[in-house]
Amino acid sequence: MRVLVVEDEVELAAGIRRGLEAEGYAVDVAYDGIDGLWRATEHEYGAIVLDLMLPGKNGLQVCAELRAAGRWTPVLVLTARDGERDETQSLDTGADDFLAKPFSPVVLAARLRALLRRGAGERPTELRAGDLRLDPGSRRVWRGDDELALTARETSLLEFLLRRKGETVSKLQVLDNVWDDMFEGDPNIVEVYMRRLRNKVDRPYGRHTITTVRGSGYRLDGPDG
Repeated sequence: MRVLVVEDEVELAAGIRRGLEAEGYAVDVAYDGIDGLWRATEHEYGAIVLDLMLPGKNGLQVCAELRAAGRWTPVLVLTARDGERDETQSLDTGADDFLAKPFSPVVLAARLRALLRRGAGERPTELRAGDLRLDPGSRRVWRGDDELALTARETSLLEFLLRRKGETVSKLQVLDNVWDDMFEGDPNIVEVYMRRLRNKVDRPYGRHTITTVRGSGYRLDGPDG
Protein backbone atom coordinates (compact mmCIF):
# COMPACT_ATOMS: atom_id res chain seq x y z
CA MET A 1 0.00 0.00 0.00
CA ARG A 2 1.36 3.41 -1.02
CA VAL A 3 1.15 6.26 1.52
CA LEU A 4 1.93 9.95 1.05
CA VAL A 5 3.51 11.81 3.98
CA VAL A 6 3.35 15.63 3.79
CA GLU A 7 5.59 16.97 6.56
CA ASP A 8 8.05 19.88 6.47
CA GLU A 9 10.17 18.75 9.43
CA VAL A 10 12.80 16.68 7.63
CA GLU A 11 13.83 14.50 10.59
CA LEU A 12 10.23 13.79 11.58
CA ALA A 13 9.31 12.97 7.98
CA ALA A 14 12.24 10.56 7.80
CA GLY A 15 11.20 8.93 11.07
CA ILE A 16 7.61 8.50 9.88
CA ARG A 17 8.88 7.07 6.61
CA ARG A 18 11.11 4.51 8.35
CA GLY A 19 8.32 3.47 10.69
CA LEU A 20 5.77 3.01 7.92
CA GLU A 21 8.22 1.22 5.65
CA ALA A 22 8.91 -1.18 8.52
CA GLU A 23 5.15 -1.87 8.53
CA GLY A 24 5.34 -2.75 4.83
CA TYR A 25 4.08 0.51 3.28
CA ALA A 26 5.60 2.20 0.24
CA VAL A 27 6.07 5.84 1.30
CA ASP A 28 6.39 9.07 -0.68
CA VAL A 29 7.31 12.30 1.12
CA ALA A 30 6.49 15.92 0.29
CA TYR A 31 7.95 18.77 2.34
CA ASP A 32 5.45 21.52 1.58
CA GLY A 33 1.75 21.86 0.86
CA ILE A 34 2.12 22.72 -2.82
CA ASP A 35 4.16 19.61 -3.62
CA GLY A 36 1.91 17.53 -1.36
CA LEU A 37 -1.23 18.66 -3.16
CA TRP A 38 0.37 17.98 -6.56
CA ARG A 39 1.44 14.46 -5.55
CA ALA A 40 -1.97 13.71 -4.02
CA THR A 41 -3.77 14.71 -7.22
CA GLU A 42 -1.32 13.12 -9.68
CA HIS A 43 -0.88 9.73 -7.95
CA GLU A 44 -3.11 7.17 -6.26
CA TYR A 45 -2.45 6.66 -2.54
CA GLY A 46 -4.07 4.40 0.02
CA ALA A 47 -3.84 7.18 2.61
CA ILE A 48 -2.25 10.57 3.24
CA VAL A 49 -0.48 11.66 6.44
CA LEU A 50 -0.79 15.45 6.37
CA ASP A 51 0.87 17.95 8.70
CA LEU A 52 -1.26 20.98 9.56
CA MET A 53 1.53 23.59 9.60
CA LEU A 54 3.16 23.57 6.16
CA PRO A 55 4.87 26.13 3.91
CA GLY A 56 3.25 27.00 0.61
CA LYS A 57 -0.22 25.72 1.52
CA ASN A 58 -1.21 24.63 5.02
CA GLY A 59 -2.76 21.25 5.71
CA LEU A 60 -6.30 22.63 5.88
CA GLN A 61 -5.92 24.19 2.42
CA VAL A 62 -4.50 20.98 0.97
CA CYS A 63 -7.30 18.88 2.42
CA ALA A 64 -10.01 21.32 1.33
CA GLU A 65 -8.68 21.45 -2.25
CA LEU A 66 -8.47 17.66 -2.45
CA ARG A 67 -12.08 17.27 -1.33
CA ALA A 68 -13.26 20.05 -3.64
CA ALA A 69 -11.61 18.18 -6.51
CA GLY A 70 -13.45 14.99 -5.59
CA ARG A 71 -10.38 13.20 -4.19
CA TRP A 72 -11.51 11.09 -1.22
CA THR A 73 -8.23 9.43 -0.22
CA PRO A 74 -8.30 8.95 3.59
CA VAL A 75 -6.41 11.79 5.30
CA LEU A 76 -4.79 11.64 8.75
CA VAL A 77 -3.89 15.15 9.93
CA LEU A 78 -0.86 15.80 12.17
CA THR A 79 -0.38 18.95 14.19
CA ALA A 80 1.98 20.16 16.89
CA ARG A 81 -0.79 22.35 18.28
CA ASP A 82 -3.12 20.81 20.81
CA GLY A 83 -6.71 21.88 21.08
CA GLU A 84 -10.28 21.27 20.02
CA ARG A 85 -10.22 24.06 17.43
CA ASP A 86 -7.52 22.40 15.32
CA GLU A 87 -9.22 19.02 15.52
CA THR A 88 -12.62 20.48 14.64
CA GLN A 89 -11.27 22.50 11.70
CA SER A 90 -9.42 19.47 10.34
CA LEU A 91 -12.42 17.16 10.49
CA ASP A 92 -14.81 19.80 9.12
CA THR A 93 -12.45 20.41 6.22
CA GLY A 94 -12.70 16.75 5.24
CA ALA A 95 -9.93 14.97 7.16
CA ASP A 96 -10.73 11.47 8.41
CA ASP A 97 -8.65 11.40 11.58
CA PHE A 98 -6.46 13.62 13.74
CA LEU A 99 -3.25 12.95 15.67
CA ALA A 100 -1.41 15.52 17.81
CA LYS A 101 2.38 15.62 18.06
CA PRO A 102 4.26 14.08 19.72
CA PHE A 103 2.79 10.70 18.87
CA SER A 104 3.83 7.07 19.02
CA PRO A 105 4.75 5.43 15.70
CA VAL A 106 2.73 2.44 16.86
CA VAL A 107 -0.37 4.62 17.26
CA LEU A 108 0.19 6.25 13.87
CA ALA A 109 0.43 2.85 12.19
CA ALA A 110 -2.72 1.65 13.95
CA ARG A 111 -4.66 4.76 12.91
CA LEU A 112 -3.54 4.25 9.30
CA ARG A 113 -4.62 0.61 9.34
CA ALA A 114 -8.05 1.70 10.54
CA LEU A 115 -8.33 4.29 7.74
CA LEU A 116 -7.23 1.78 5.12
CA ARG A 117 -9.81 -0.75 6.31
CA ARG A 118 -12.47 1.94 5.94
CA GLY A 119 -11.26 2.81 2.45
CA ALA A 120 -11.92 5.88 0.33
CA GLY A 121 -15.58 6.79 0.17
CA GLU A 122 -17.16 10.07 -0.82
CA ARG A 123 -17.68 12.23 2.27
CA PRO A 124 -18.52 15.68 0.93
CA THR A 125 -18.04 18.53 3.39
CA GLU A 126 -20.91 20.44 1.78
CA LEU A 127 -24.50 19.20 1.51
CA ARG A 128 -26.28 20.13 -1.73
CA ALA A 129 -29.61 19.94 -3.50
CA GLY A 130 -29.27 21.83 -6.76
CA ASP A 131 -28.19 25.38 -5.93
CA LEU A 132 -29.16 24.95 -2.26
CA ARG A 133 -25.99 24.39 -0.23
CA LEU A 134 -25.23 23.89 3.46
CA ASP A 135 -21.78 23.79 5.06
CA PRO A 136 -22.16 21.70 8.27
CA GLY A 137 -18.85 22.99 9.63
CA SER A 138 -19.59 26.70 9.45
CA ARG A 139 -23.41 26.24 9.64
CA ARG A 140 -23.83 28.55 6.64
CA VAL A 141 -26.50 28.13 3.95
CA TRP A 142 -26.73 29.45 0.39
CA ARG A 143 -29.32 29.47 -2.36
CA GLY A 144 -27.27 30.14 -5.47
CA ASP A 145 -25.04 33.13 -4.65
CA ASP A 146 -27.32 34.34 -1.82
CA GLU A 147 -26.35 33.47 1.74
CA LEU A 148 -29.50 32.77 3.76
CA ALA A 149 -30.12 33.89 7.34
CA LEU A 150 -31.45 30.81 9.14
CA THR A 151 -31.86 30.24 12.86
CA ALA A 152 -29.90 27.43 14.51
CA ARG A 153 -33.01 25.21 14.58
CA GLU A 154 -33.86 25.94 10.94
CA THR A 155 -30.29 25.09 9.95
CA SER A 156 -30.44 21.80 11.88
CA LEU A 157 -33.75 20.95 10.22
CA LEU A 158 -32.36 21.69 6.76
CA GLU A 159 -29.24 19.63 7.47
CA PHE A 160 -31.37 16.66 8.53
CA LEU A 161 -33.46 16.91 5.34
CA LEU A 162 -30.38 17.27 3.13
CA ARG A 163 -28.76 14.20 4.71
CA ARG A 164 -31.97 12.28 3.93
CA LYS A 165 -32.37 13.82 0.47
CA GLY A 166 -34.96 11.98 -1.61
CA GLU A 167 -36.32 10.09 1.40
CA THR A 168 -39.69 10.69 3.02
CA VAL A 169 -39.20 11.35 6.74
CA SER A 170 -41.99 11.30 9.31
CA LYS A 171 -42.77 14.02 11.81
CA LEU A 172 -41.55 11.68 14.56
CA GLN A 173 -38.20 11.18 12.79
CA VAL A 174 -37.79 14.94 12.51
CA LEU A 175 -38.56 15.41 16.21
CA ASP A 176 -36.13 12.63 17.19
CA ASN A 177 -33.28 14.10 15.16
CA VAL A 178 -33.76 17.88 15.33
CA TRP A 179 -35.23 18.27 18.81
CA ASP A 180 -33.80 16.63 21.92
CA ASP A 181 -35.27 13.85 24.07
CA MET A 182 -36.53 16.36 26.61
CA PHE A 183 -38.91 18.04 24.16
CA GLU A 184 -42.48 17.74 25.45
CA GLY A 185 -44.16 20.42 23.36
CA ASP A 186 -46.67 20.19 20.55
CA PRO A 187 -45.43 17.90 17.72
CA ASN A 188 -46.99 20.37 15.29
CA ILE A 189 -43.91 22.51 15.93
CA VAL A 190 -42.44 20.52 13.03
CA GLU A 191 -45.05 21.95 10.65
CA VAL A 192 -44.30 25.46 11.90
CA TYR A 193 -40.57 25.08 11.22
CA MET A 194 -41.13 23.43 7.85
CA ARG A 195 -43.21 26.42 6.82
CA ARG A 196 -40.54 28.84 8.06
CA LEU A 197 -37.86 26.92 6.20
CA ARG A 198 -39.83 26.92 2.94
CA ASN A 199 -40.42 30.65 3.32
CA LYS A 200 -36.66 31.20 3.40
CA VAL A 201 -35.13 28.60 1.07
CA ASP A 202 -37.89 27.92 -1.47
CA ARG A 203 -40.64 30.50 -1.94
CA PRO A 204 -38.46 33.59 -2.55
CA TYR A 205 -36.76 31.64 -5.37
CA GLY A 206 -39.84 30.01 -6.87
CA ARG A 207 -38.68 26.54 -5.80
CA HIS A 208 -40.44 23.52 -4.30
CA THR A 209 -37.47 21.66 -2.83
CA ILE A 210 -39.24 20.75 0.45
CA THR A 211 -42.56 18.98 -0.04
CA THR A 212 -45.20 17.51 2.25
CA VAL A 213 -46.00 13.87 1.53
CA ARG A 214 -49.62 13.49 2.60
CA GLY A 215 -50.01 10.99 5.42
CA SER A 216 -46.28 10.21 5.54
CA GLY A 217 -44.19 13.25 6.31
CA TYR A 218 -41.78 15.44 4.38
CA ARG A 219 -39.21 15.08 1.63
CA LEU A 220 -36.43 17.27 0.25
CA ASP A 221 -35.68 16.71 -3.44
CA GLY A 222 -33.10 18.14 -5.78
CA PRO A 223 -30.06 17.23 -7.89
CA ASP A 224 -26.59 16.98 -6.40
CA GLY A 225 -25.15 19.87 -8.35
